[in-house]
Amino acid sequence: MRYRSTSGKAPLTSLRGATLRGLAPDGGLYLPVEIARHTPEELEEFRRLPFTEVCFRVVRPFATPDVPEEVLWQIVAEAINFPVKLVSLSPALHILELFHGPTLAFKDFGARFMARLMGYFVRGEERQLTVLVATSGDTGSAVAHGFLRVPGIRVVILYPSKRISEAQEKQFTTLGENITALEISGTFDDCQRLVKQAFADEALNQRAFLTSANSINVARLLPQMFYHVAAYRQLPVASVPLIVSVPSGNFGNLTAGLFAKRLGLPVSRFIAATNANDAVPRYLLSGEYKPKEAVATYSNAMDVGNPNNFPRLLDLCRNRIENVRKEIWGQSATDEETLQQMHYVWDRFRYISDPHTAVGIHAWEAYRKEHPEPSQGLVLATAHPAKFAEIVQKGIGIAPPLPSRLAEYLNRPKLSLPMTTNYDDFKQFLLAH
Repeated sequence: MRYRSTSGKAPLTSLRGATLRGLAPDGGLYLPVEIARHTPEELEEFRRLPFTEVCFRVVRPFATPDVPEEVLWQIVAEAINFPVKLVSLSPALHILELFHGPTLAFKDFGARFMARLMGYFVRGEERQLTVLVATSGDTGSAVAHGFLRVPGIRVVILYPSKRISEAQEKQFTTLGENITALEISGTFDDCQRLVKQAFADEALNQRAFLTSANSINVARLLPQMFYHVAAYRQLPVASVPLIVSVPSGNFGNLTAGLFAKRLGLPVSRFIAATNANDAVPRYLLSGEYKPKEAVATYSNAMDVGNPNNFPRLLDLCRNRIENVRKEIWGQSATDEETLQQMHYVWDRFRYISDPHTAVGIHAWEAYRKEHPEPSQGLVLATAHPAKFAEIVQKGIGIAPPLPSRLAEYLNRPKLSLPMTTNYDDFKQFLLAH
């Protein structure tokens, strides 16, 4: 498999090249040149095979010939060693729980797979690989735990000060070892800008071996196809269209869904479910893409004003607004609507949803009102509600149960370092360390 840049000016590269570069040299994002479609018979076989075998078969074409099959099998088996649970609240509404991994968020899929893949690719390298990652919440903890103690790799995580929950923050700022957390005095978009500037800085890249662990990196997106397939395996066979509501920030999750649809999964439409940071829903209405500075919301992991993966999303839809609209419908939710949805789901189904999942459910309900024809909704539940206990308590009146592995981190001292939004400060830090 070869990988191309969305900007179209960089040479094709291998999975190793795309993974270790992160961003293409022309500033574009890497995409596979082709996505082979599985037959209906193969997809039906996915329902019967062990999940590890299914994940291996899904990702194998994307990793050949860079990764030997026995190595790829080991990577998949070690990375995806936790369940994906489908909860049906009603015949028309299903919740896919993606938060049963080590850091209680869906990003465990991408981070654990990518960490092992990068570890394989840098074996024998003399230079240490520095992984830069900007996080608006859950990416930081997933990447930190995925890469903790991986030989030859250090991780630098940038996060916006006072804009993520304490549970999220403590999961990646308390580890030390090869994980460094920088507390940036700005927004997530500032963190993202610093990372992109570092990749574009030729002088820095001559002295440091840099790559990304954000969804900029295609190696983060490939394993995110796995849980879309997991949903297909568990959903009842239905004659009505399947609508998948995806809580969206940087839009890597939804982009991976488009990958899965290109594989042949029978998804009728995706819903781009956002909070007040609604650049993509506004684009779907107006046809004009106008990013704006991120604003803080209750669903903080989605507080992204200019989503990284928007160029990939457009590319997969051949850069035509009418194609995007056929595949994606957009809906945003205010904080008040998020709380109302959490309360409604708890009151009706006795199901506790985190604020991001609540945004996804809100979007599904809005879609169903506008499209009353028969369909079934699948909402991706992206994080454990205990990571947002205060907000959940606002919404439903009680705090969610606190898993012991999360409580353990809350008692640890924070080891993060303060950093300004000035790029020169960030560059000097990277060079000095």
